Amino acid sequence: MRQLIILLFCALCFSCSNKYKNAKNAPQDYAIIPKPVQMEILDGKFLIDSKTMVSGSDLLKNEGAFLANILSTATGETIAFSSKEEGNITLKINEAIENDEGYQLNVSYNKIEISGKNAKGIFYGIQTLNQLMPTNSNTGLTEELTIPAVNINDHPGYSYRGMHLDVARHFFPVEFIKTYIDLIAMHKMNTFHWHLTEDQGWRIEIKKYPKLTEVGAWRSGTIVGHHPGTENDQKHYGGFYTQEDIKEVVAYATSKHITVIPEIELPGHSSAAIASYPDLSCFPEEPTIVTNNMISDKGKEIQAAGTPKIVQETWGVFDDVYCAGKDETFAFLQDVLDEVITLFPAKYIHIGGDECPKANWKRCPNCQSRIKAEGLHDEHELQSYFIQRIEKYLNSKGKQIIGWDEILEGGLAPNATVMSWRGTKGGIEAAKQKHDVIMTPGHSCYFDHYQVKTKEDKAKEPLAIGGNTSVEDVYAYNPMPEELTSEEQKYILGAQGNVWTEYMKTTDYVEYMILPRMTALSEVVWTNKESKDWSDFSNRLKIMKNRYDAMKLNYATHTFESDSK
Repeated sequence: MRQLIILLFCALCFSCSNKYKNAKNAPQDYAIIPKPVQMEILDGKFLIDSKTMVSGSDLLKNEGAFLANILSTATGETIAFSSKEEGNITLKINEAIENDEGYQLNVSYNKIEISGKNAKGIFYGIQTLNQLMPTNSNTGLTEELTIPAVNINDHPGYSYRGMHLDVARHFFPVEFIKTYIDLIAMHKMNTFHWHLTEDQGWRIEIKKYPKLTEVGAWRSGTIVGHHPGTENDQKHYGGFYTQEDIKEVVAYATSKHITVIPEIELPGHSSAAIASYPDLSCFPEEPTIVTNNMISDKGKEIQAAGTPKIVQETWGVFDDVYCAGKDETFAFLQDVLDEVITLFPAKYIHIGGDECPKANWKRCPNCQSRIKAEGLHDEHELQSYFIQRIEKYLNSKGKQIIGWDEILEGGLAPNATVMSWRGTKGGIEAAKQKHDVIMTPGHSCYFDHYQVKTKEDKAKEPLAIGGNTSVEDVYAYNPMPEELTSEEQKYILGAQGNVWTEYMKTTDYVEYMILPRMTALSEVVWTNKESKDWSDFSNRLKIMKNRYDAMKLNYATHTFESDSK
C-alpha cells in the first residue's frame, strides 16, 4: 500500500511537471510594449508559487526586492530575494551585453534568468517579465500564476526616452509624482523632466530666497476657460515641494533607474520669481499685466496697496522677464542653481530659454548698457549672452544645460543640448552644429493637445489647449530626421512627451492626457522603425488597456473605440 502511494505521488509530480513543460502558448501571451528587438516564443510555462525564490548578487538587491514584491503581490505568497541561496529566478550581470541598457530574458518551465549589462538592464528585463504576467496580477491573484516560456534579447534604440510634467501651471502632490515615475518606469523610459518654475507658480523651495515659495508659489486666481478666459475664478491656488520632498522624489526615481532633470525657466516665464523679488525685473515699479484685465479681485487689491508685481493669473507669454542688464539677476540665479544642483544628481539642468519677449530689454537702460558693453548687436544676442553666462556657470559646477530650441537664436551656447519643440527644424540645425538634440515636436509629442480632430468631438472632451495629436500620430513619429547625415544623426539622443498643464487641474486628467499616447511614444523611442507596425501595436495595446484597468488609471479610450468600429 505504501509503495502504491509513493508511485501515485511520483506520477502526480511527473504529470504536473509535464503540464508546465509542454504547455502551449498563444501570441497574445506576449503582448509586450515596447516591442522587443528579438523574441523567440517557446513551449512551456513557469509556475510562480510558494517555492519561488529570486536570487542575485548584493549589487542587485534593489532590483531583486522589486521583482520579489511584484511576485508576492501577484500570488499572495511571501516570495523573497536572496543573495546567499540560488533561486529558480536568477538576476545576473553579463558584461558581454553590448548596450548599456540591454537585457536578456530567458524563461523555461523550471527557471527564469534575467541578465543585463548592468542593474538598469536587469530592471528593464523585470518590466518585460511583469508584462508576461496576467494583466490583473498587480491586484493579487487567487488562481495559478504562470509565465509563458520565451527567449528575449532586447535593448533601446535611443538613449534618451523621456516624459515631461509641468507642475507650475497646476501643482501635483508627491504621491502623484511617484505614480508618474512608475508609469515612466513601466514603459522602459529613463528620464523625468520636471518643469518646476513658471509665470503662474514657483514650485521648489530655495532656502536663500524664502519669498519664492512664500509669495511665488501662490496666485490669487486663475482664468476660467480658454485663454484669454471668460472670468477669473478668484481662488487662492498653489503649492510647492520642500527640499525634503525633492530628495524623496529623486531617491524614488533613482530606485527605478530614472534620471530627474529639473527645469528652472530663464530668462522668460519668470513672473512668479519677479513677484517674489521685483528687482529682478527691468521695471520693478510697473504692475503685472493680466491679459484682458482678467485679474482677480485680490490681485487688484494687492496692486492697489502698493505691490505692483503679482504671480501671473492667466496663460501665455509676458514681457516682464528677468533683467539681463543687472548683475543682481545673475547672482540670484546662481544662488538658486547652487541649491538646485545639490538636490539633483543628474548631469543636466534644463534652463528653459523659450518664449522670451525682448520688448522690456529694448527700453531698459541696464539691458542696453549690457549690449553696448559686451559688443552685442541686438536683444537676440543679449539672450544668447544670458544663456551662455548661465551655461558657463553650470559647466563650472560639473553640469550641462538643456534648453528649448529658442536658445539657437543669437548663437548657441558651446555645450548646450537643444530640445526641439517648434517642429524639427531647431533639432536639425543643432545637430548640424554638432550639438546633442532631444526631439519633442508639438505635432507628435505634445500631450496637452486634443486627441480628436473635429470641432464637434473636441466639444465633448475636457478642455485642452488646442491642436490634435492622436495615439496613431504619436506612433507614426520617427525622431530621426532624414535630412541628417549618418554622422549628424549621432547627435539625436531621443524624444520626449511634453505635458503642459494650463488646463489640467487634476491627476485624473493628466492620466487621461498621457495614456495611451505615452505607451505609443515608449515604442517609438525603444523599437527600431523597421519593426514597428500600427496594427500589431494596436493589438498589444488592447492587452495594455487591461493593465490600465487593473491599475485604476484614467486613460483615453478613443483609439480603442475606433478599432472596434
